[in-house]
Amino acid sequence: MASNTPAPEAPFDAFGGGAGPAAPDTEWNPTEGSLRAENRSGGRHRVVKQRSNFARSSTVLGVGVIAAVGAGGLATAQEKPPVAISLPDLPDMPDLGLPDAHDLPGVGALLPQENHETVAEGRANPNPLTVATYATDDERATKAERAEPVADVQAGAGDAGEALRARILQQAEQQQASADAADKAAAEKAAAEKAAAEAAAKADAAEKAAAEAKAKAAAEAKAKAEAEAKAKAEAAAEAERLAKLGASYSMPLSSYSLSATYMQSGSMWSSGYHTGLDFAAPTGTPLKAVHGATVKSAGWSGSYGYRIVLELSDGTEVWYCHLSSMTVSAGQTVGTGETIGRVGATGNVTGAHLHLEVHTAGGDGIDPAQWLRSKGLSL
Repeated sequence: MASNTPAPEAPFDAFGGGAGPAAPDTEWNPTEGSLRAENRSGGRHRVVKQRSNFARSSTVLGVGVIAAVGAGGLATAQEKPPVAISLPDLPDMPDLGLPDAHDLPGVGALLPQENHETVAEGRANPNPLTVATYATDDERATKAERAEPVADVQAGAGDAGEALRARILQQAEQQQASADAADKAAAEKAAAEKAAAEAAAKADAAEKAAAEAKAKAAAEAKAKAEAEAKAKAEAAAEAERLAKLGASYSMPLSSYSLSATYMQSGSMWSSGYHTGLDFAAPTGTPLKAVHGATVKSAGWSGSYGYRIVLELSDGTEVWYCHLSSMTVSAGQTVGTGETIGRVGATGNVTGAHLHLEVHTAGGDGIDPAQWLRSKGLSL
C-alpha cells in the first residue's frame, strides 16, 4: 500500500498553484492570527488547503478526461507541445468507495505501474482502454523516452483528425452530389413537363385547326351543293318558263340562214352598222307573228320597203321589213304563229331576206337574237 504522507520537499498542488513553506518535522498550517502578524511584518504567506483523497481522485479523473479527449482526434491537440504532468501517490480507491485510478479509461496507462501493482495487487484491469504510457518525474526518463508516448498520442490524434476531416469532406461531397443530382432531376422533370405541355398544346392546336378546316370544307361543300341545287332548280324553273314562253312565242320563219347580225359594221348601211338581224330566205317564204300582238302599222317605209310593226302587250315592238307582200292591216290583232306576210327584196337591199328589228317600249333598239332566245326560242 502506497503511503499518503506528503512529500518532504513541499505540499502537492495539483492545479499548479505552487507550494507553501515546508518544515522538516511539522506540517505548516498558519492561522488567521499568524497571518495577520506576518502581514504586519511585511511577509506574505499562503494557506494551503488540505486536500482529501477524493479531491486527488477528482484530479486524476480530470487528467483522464483531458487525455481521452486529446486522444479522440481534436485538431488542436496535435498543435500543442507535450506537457509533463506530475502525479502524487494515490490512496487505495476501494477504501473511498471509488474506482481505482488505474481502471479509469484513458488514465490507467498514464500512471506508474509500480504503484498500480502495490495498490491494486491481484486486481489487474483485463480490458485497458488505452496503450499510451507515461514516464513520471521520479523516473526522470530521457527526453526521447518522454517524447515517444506523446508522439504516439499526437500521431493517433492526427490520424483521427485526418479521418474525421476526410469523413466530413466525403459527407459534404456526397451531399453536394445528392443536391446536384436532385437539381438535375428536377430540371429534367421540368423540361420534360414543359416539352409535354408544348407538345400537347401543339397537338390541341393541330386538332383544332384540323377540325376548323374540316368544318370549313364541310360548310363550303354544303354551300356548293346548295348553290348547285339552287342553280339547278333555277335552271329547271327557267327551262319551264322558257318552255311556256316557247309555246306562246314562235320564230318568224321556219327555214332560213342568218346573213347579217346586230350591230355589224359595213358601208352598205347608212348608219355604218347593221340595226337588226337578217334571215335570208327565198321570196314568198311565209312570215309568222312571233307572239300574240296588235298590228301597229303595215305599209311602205322607205329604205325598209314594205314593213309590218307588231306591238306586244308589254310595249315591245317587232319590225318585219323588205316584205314582198302583207296579209294584215293596222289595228288588227294576231296570234302566235299566224302568217302576216312573205319574204321579199323591197327597199334598200341586195337580195331577198327578212330584216327583223326589236325595240323596247321606250324606242331603243336591242339585239333581236338575244330577245328571241330570252323567249325560249333557238336560232
